[in-house]
Amino acid sequence: MTLGLALLLASFTVLVALDAPIAVALGLASVVYLLVSDLAPLIVVAQRVIAGIDSFTLLAIPLFLLAGLLLLHGDLTPRIIRLCSALVGRARGGLAIVMVMGCMLFGALSGSGVADVVAIGTMMLPAMKERGYDTGFSCSLLGCAGSLGTVIPPSIVLIVYGTATNTSIGALFVAAIIPGILTGLGLMIVAYVIARRNDWRGGEAFNWGELWLALKDSALALLGPVIIIGGIRGGIFTATEAAGIGVLYALIVGGLIYRKLTVPLVWNLVRQTAESSASILFVIACASIFGWILAAEQVPQLIVNAISSATSSATVALLMMMAVLLVLGTFMETIAIILILAPVFIPILRAYQIDPVFFGVLLTVNLAIGANTPPLGIDLMAACRVGGIPMSASFRYLLPFIGSMVAVLLLMVLFPGIVLGPARLFGH
Repeated sequence: MTLGLALLLASFTVLVALDAPIAVALGLASVVYLLVSDLAPLIVVAQRVIAGIDSFTLLAIPLFLLAGLLLLHGDLTPRIIRLCSALVGRARGGLAIVMVMGCMLFGALSGSGVADVVAIGTMMLPAMKERGYDTGFSCSLLGCAGSLGTVIPPSIVLIVYGTATNTSIGALFVAAIIPGILTGLGLMIVAYVIARRNDWRGGEAFNWGELWLALKDSALALLGPVIIIGGIRGGIFTATEAAGIGVLYALIVGGLIYRKLTVPLVWNLVRQTAESSASILFVIACASIFGWILAAEQVPQLIVNAISSATSSATVALLMMMAVLLVLGTFMETIAIILILAPVFIPILRAYQIDPVFFGVLLTVNLAIGANTPPLGIDLMAACRVGGIPMSASFRYLLPFIGSMVAVLLLMVLFPGIVLGPARLFGH
């Protein structure tokens, strides 16, 4: 390891430990490296930062964020919750299952874990508390279920990964559907077992008439993901164009049909989108120079050699990479991990002939676990804030939910067809 690389990693570690914003840590560590090395002049920082976000595909991020906000405020969330409640009825753990189903369906509209947590949590947590559910249980489940918004397409995390590794976003979207559903089912099973022990029940009794009304009421909400994903896989439009279609669809449904979106509200949502997008793109820009330095220092080759010397098995190599990601996910932000490590892992994927679409979905599920693992646990933190409890109050119930997500991750590693089968059906 060269002196410059040691300073790069040390500077980054210290800044993260000091709780500096991840973008600042990436940018300052890169500047420190360039000051002590003769790799390139400082002007390369500006050049790489611009190059890092000079991508048409990245326009999908603010557009999907805006579409999610428009759908949230356009009266679609209550319709989704009504449909889920009508399907589940009064079964034990019914409200917990409704929460997971709601997060899965809204995740197919928003593409964001935190947006999923806030949208579903503000409606479901008060209802669950009223029915006797422990708030710590509800918040731990909400955080894990909300993180499915980063797995189920249109996932912003998958868009970032696809852009960083030049992988087909359409193939990633299709490949992530079954893993997202399996992860949700795992959470439902655990929630049911815990709720059965505590005799926590659902809402109203099942009724076919109510189910039919709820289905009709939520039809437009369910149509959104079909248009977006179907359009991408059908070659009708790109991921970025699909995001624009999503915004238009949300404006029509929320503004003209349900009449919940006003001009002042839409303008406020555009401002919120700009702020959120700026923070994400700032991380991407700063990670670009950091990743460029790692490549110049041949870090990917060093890691490939280390793993190759340790094992000749692609499965073992995958498990090693998943273990590294699980650890990093506990204290690093999701998009930063992707931008730093995805380019590093790509040579390993080539060496072991691992499909980058397969790895991308594994990575996304892995980071959904990290989004609920202390000390960072951004989705769990958001859930606890919505529930009005300290994060520590959710730890009692957290481990079984995390365990179910890890079990699904291992299942996908051992049986790649779960991920790649659907993608191959659509021509991947």
